[in-house]
Amino acid sequence: MTALDTPTPGTPAAGSPVRDTPGRAERSLVARMASRAAGGALRVFLLLVALFWLVPAFGLLVSSFRDPTDIASSGWWKVFSAPAQLTAKSYESLLENDDITGSLLNTIWITVPSTLLVILIGAMAGYAFAWMDFKGRDWWFMAVVALLVVPVQVALIPLSGLFRDLGIFGDMIGVILFHVGFGLPFAIFLLRNFFAEIPRELLEAARLDGAGEARLFLTVVMPLGAPAIASLGIFQFLWVWNDMLVALVFSDGDSQPLTVALQQQVRQFGSNIEILAPGAFISMVIPLAVFFAFQRQFVSGVMAGAVK
Repeated sequence: MTALDTPTPGTPAAGSPVRDTPGRAERSLVARMASRAAGGALRVFLLLVALFWLVPAFGLLVSSFRDPTDIASSGWWKVFSAPAQLTAKSYESLLENDDITGSLLNTIWITVPSTLLVILIGAMAGYAFAWMDFKGRDWWFMAVVALLVVPVQVALIPLSGLFRDLGIFGDMIGVILFHVGFGLPFAIFLLRNFFAEIPRELLEAARLDGAGEARLFLTVVMPLGAPAIASLGIFQFLWVWNDMLVALVFSDGDSQPLTVALQQQVRQFGSNIEILAPGAFISMVIPLAVFFAFQRQFVSGVMAGAVK
């Protein structure tokens, strides 16, 4: 055996199995145990946060099924010791109130067109900014991005005068146009960035097959952009449904949404709990249902473009 073939001290000989030292194995085991413990603690913490966040919603649900005298005399948690307090009379009173039912329909008529128009116009503009060449495209897109920082309060007085001149002040159409105008900058920004991630080869292949811009937009871009469109729809729906400031300024008694109707119920009657509790729960549960229905698409749309 030569000097080169002689194993150095502390190294295993050729053919002998390599074994980890006890200290190294112990550190790996401890690291694995610490990692699992941290993951379990994090899950428990997030579960507690979620339950804590749902407590007010659950309390409102229970209160909406209690009699007003029971609400005034005790907290909603008393229903666990006296389940006989639960009744549907509050919802019956709500359905008999024309102001609340009419305002609920107004909210739907305001929210659905505002959401659909923002999605449609924002998708077309986002596609144009992403894949169509026209003069000043980058400058126009920078102007759209700049509009994201414009607060709603800045436009209240100028648009009030404009809508009054057009004869739509106090009408539902004015509220819809306001929400569409302020929803478009974010919609264009979001969808343009998502559409820009579509492979150019896919669009070129569709053009070689004879697809025009309209067909390309409807059959290729829109289906691929479904996650971002779902995310945009949720954002816009929640903003319009929960809005009160714009509705207070631009709507009247015939076009007011549910948020304004509930606010006026509080101001006029003060303790009209048999209407306020179920009305507030309905106002909250509908956007929650929309969010959970599109939750998976929402997460995909938010994460789109984060990694390549």
